[in-house]
Amino acid sequence: MGSLFRSEEMTLCQLFLQSEAAYACVSELGELGLVQFRDLNPEVNAFQRKFVNEVRRCDEMERKLRYLEKEIRKDGIPMLDTGESPEAPQPREMIDLEATFEKLENELREVNQNAEALKRNYLELTELKHILRKTQVFFDEQEGGINSTESMTRALISDDVITRQNNAGPVQLGVDGDGIRKHLMRFVAGVILRERIPAFERMLWRACRGNVFLRQSEIENPLEDPTTGDQVLKSVFIIFFQGDQLKTRVRKICEGFRATLYPCPEAPADRREMAMGVMTRIEDLNTVLGQTQDHRHRVLVAAAKNIKNWFVKVLKIKAIYHTLNLFNLDVTQKCLIAECWVPVLDIEMIQLALRRGTERSGSSVPPILNRMDTLEDPPTYNRTNKFTSAFQHLIDAYGVATYREVNPTPYTIITFPFLFAIMFGDLGHGALMALFAAWMVLQEKRLAAKKSDNEIWNIFFGGRYIILLMGVFSMYTGLIYNDIFSKSLNLFSSHWEVSHNYTHKTVMSQNFITLSPRDEYTQTPYPIGLDPVWQLANNKIVFLNTYKMKISIIFGICHMLFGVSLSVWNYSYFKKPMNLYTDFLPQIIFLTFLFLYMVLLMFIKWIMYSWTNEFERSGACAPAILITFINMVLMKGPDDKKDGCSPWMFPGQAALQPFLVFCAFCCVPWMLFAKPVMVMRAANKQHQLLNNHHGTGENGDIEGNNIQTQQQQQQQHHGKDEEHDLTEMFIHQGIHTIEYVLGSVSHTASYLRLWALSLAHAQLSEVLWSMVLQIGLKSKSAAGGLVLWAIFAIWAVLTVGILVLMEGLSAFLHTLRLHWVEFQSKFYGGQGYHFAPFSFETILDQAAHAADE
Repeated sequence: MGSLFRSEEMTLCQLFLQSEAAYACVSELGELGLVQFRDLNPEVNAFQRKFVNEVRRCDEMERKLRYLEKEIRKDGIPMLDTGESPEAPQPREMIDLEATFEKLENELREVNQNAEALKRNYLELTELKHILRKTQVFFDEQEGGINSTESMTRALISDDVITRQNNAGPVQLGVDGDGIRKHLMRFVAGVILRERIPAFERMLWRACRGNVFLRQSEIENPLEDPTTGDQVLKSVFIIFFQGDQLKTRVRKICEGFRATLYPCPEAPADRREMAMGVMTRIEDLNTVLGQTQDHRHRVLVAAAKNIKNWFVKVLKIKAIYHTLNLFNLDVTQKCLIAECWVPVLDIEMIQLALRRGTERSGSSVPPILNRMDTLEDPPTYNRTNKFTSAFQHLIDAYGVATYREVNPTPYTIITFPFLFAIMFGDLGHGALMALFAAWMVLQEKRLAAKKSDNEIWNIFFGGRYIILLMGVFSMYTGLIYNDIFSKSLNLFSSHWEVSHNYTHKTVMSQNFITLSPRDEYTQTPYPIGLDPVWQLANNKIVFLNTYKMKISIIFGICHMLFGVSLSVWNYSYFKKPMNLYTDFLPQIIFLTFLFLYMVLLMFIKWIMYSWTNEFERSGACAPAILITFINMVLMKGPDDKKDGCSPWMFPGQAALQPFLVFCAFCCVPWMLFAKPVMVMRAANKQHQLLNNHHGTGENGDIEGNNIQTQQQQQQQHHGKDEEHDLTEMFIHQGIHTIEYVLGSVSHTASYLRLWALSLAHAQLSEVLWSMVLQIGLKSKSAAGGLVLWAIFAIWAVLTVGILVLMEGLSAFLHTLRLHWVEFQSKFYGGQGYHFAPFSFETILDQAAHAADE
């Protein structure tokens, strides 16, 4: 739990592994997931590294497994997933895996090729069957007594005349028996895609100038394309024409439209005989196709039982060799050298894993893990669990913490849902949010096992604990506001009494009554939250405005003061005492003497002023806090002095306020100049010590003068660097001072969003109740129940969609901004980078996510 407040202490280690034991040791470290390796060969091309051939073999195995997975999914066969992660196989097992995958791929490809050939043959026979059947219908439709071709000729020539365009102009041809025999025609039959029929018919008419006769009929059932497996719709056609020239033209057009032509006998007896042969061949093909599909199914079912484990094994092998490519070889080529970042607390676990890997490999040389000194910034590593990980992700989204910097996550666990709840304070809406999150928490194992690829759902599920706390805290603030779906709960009975200003008749007859704190309340306040009588008051919004605005300022100032206080922890840990005096002290004084003083004035006003008091401490004499604060900053006294009222809230206020403002303004030059001046003094003191120590030569005047000259040159060069550094320090300190001073004002005003969104949420909820649900409640007819049922459904949908989802998202984003900008800017640098250890679990999760996409 300690690393949650500050990141883990990391160290850079050098690792020596014997070549025979390197694979097994890296495998054990991958299972452990606590070592981040550095690339010791950044200048070496990926194709020139030692284990590039092994990586290529793994890529080839991955390709074969993806092909098998595609075929398995194509047949809808479920893949067995036990949820267990097998260990990385030994290098010698790669040969067995490669042989297994090669055999499965070749067998499956051979089966697929045979099945495709059989399906293509089956398609051709099926199309021929339809052609024979449809052409017989075409011929039977013509008049009897004339053979089939002559009947088509009559149909083409028509009962009267045809017009044929040639160079001599139109020629009228009579129709008689000799003419029919003279113009006996030929025909071709085939199959074409149904959507191409209109264009095909137009092309035939234009290219053949109307000298062809086309008949077509749709095939009712779709046919399977053997190449793609898609179902396509086709039609049978038959084209009658005369002459070899038209025959060539018709065939070219059919070829262009990818129509398939089939031989079709002219005699009915020949067609019947061919149809019987086609049906016999189709039945034989069905039998062979069934056997082929059964064999393919058995191969895929056997592969589906192990494909998940195969994928895990191949990914682990590939990850190990990728990691080994980051290592260096020593001179003897028998030892691999690696550098890695490791958590100091886990060094013993890492050494145990290395020892297990050495024992598995059978090596007798133990691995060596040495800690190294480095000036490089280590990575940031915060240990989290399923509860704290979501909050840590919120912080890391702004910027990963600098190494060993204070981690805002443990404080955000409380402050984030609480500030959200101030804006979203509604007992009913908070309960809906909490119930939804509680369901996700209780069912998290079952829901996590589904591994949904819906991004929105994954965001909700990943933040289920954040949503749960936001809902619970919203229920609490809703209880304080006494607000549930824009209505109030009368838990303890109202403590307001009807005074002499109101009669019972007046109270019952008026819809809204303006409450005055002068004489309508008894001396006992409501136990928790607001009195429910405010729901009936005409000045409810005025009262809530004042109340929520003040608590927004109070919580905002406390939040910022806490952020400034956390900077002390950073300065103490990184041994920067100068920053305590030059940064923290002026910052805390500036924020306390101005803004915390304003908060104290609010409490003084609440405590000391009341309508039950008389004379100077009555409610009429209470000054406005904002006006008092503005006058304080402008060094002015009270603007208006009421008769009988004291202009000051407490004795000594007139002298205290100028003193606080003067001290706060003095903090500005303090922040601006103190640190650069102290650094300059320390540098000058160091120069004097160097001059006193090396002022005279030890080996004579000449040698001493030479040494002194060299020292003077070094001091001049060093002085230029220091001058440049001091200039940068002055600029940085000036920017930091201006940002803090102006930010203190703007950040304080920024917390007013707590008041604004809370008021907007309450008013929107009230409008939704009065303009939607109240319509159904007013109905007194017999059908009022049905009307109320329908209107309640509309109100529920709008409540969940607008007030819970949209308003909840808006409040979430504003809370996120308050933490990132107003809170974390006081102490958080966020200049680090993530600790990314070599972990099989992470690699497999990334591979699964990529596969889902």
